[in-house]
Amino acid sequence: MQPIELIVGLANPGPEYAHTRHNAGAWYVTELARLHGAQLKEEGKFFGWTGRVRIAGRDVRLLIPATFMNRSGKAVAALANFYQIPPEGILVAHDELDLPPGTARFKQGGGHGGHNGLRDIISSLGNSKDFYRLRLGIGHPGDKSRVAGFVLTRAPAAEQTLLDATVDEAARATDILFKDGMVRAMNRLHAFNADSTK
Repeated sequence: MQPIELIVGLANPGPEYAHTRHNAGAWYVTELARLHGAQLKEEGKFFGWTGRVRIAGRDVRLLIPATFMNRSGKAVAALANFYQIPPEGILVAHDELDLPPGTARFKQGGGHGGHNGLRDIISSLGNSKDFYRLRLGIGHPGDKSRVAGFVLTRAPAAEQTLLDATVDEAARATDILFKDGMVRAMNRLHAFNADSTK
């Protein structure tokens, strides 16, 4: 397995979006930075907020694009190209409509599933889909026509508690990923459900 050298958390920029469901990926990267004692700072040449952490003795770069979601690839490609990180050395964390709140999944490769951030990253990496993903469940509003509004609003408090618990668990599973590999990390994360009533 190509070691993961870059972890990206997808988001829309600005305070009005900071607590909306679409920014779940950024919450995860922020939590990783906090756990590992790193500061994220804005870096113009990478069109985003960046930092460096050591996880299980390995150097890893963190990135939260400061572009809007549908231009996420601009930031990812700028940093990946500069440090010569191949697509399979990148983990992208994003909100996932097809998983309920309180759950998350690791996977490698696959399509964009209608997610504009993933769509732009695939395009910006020369149509490579080989990067890893961390899919953070936010649930689905029930109808396709309501998705845009749903991802750009805050979750109710009870749901946000589930999302926060999942981000915390995903950050801890990331340590396992670096220490023990993807299978162990998947086994832990995929067994987790913050909503124990389900």
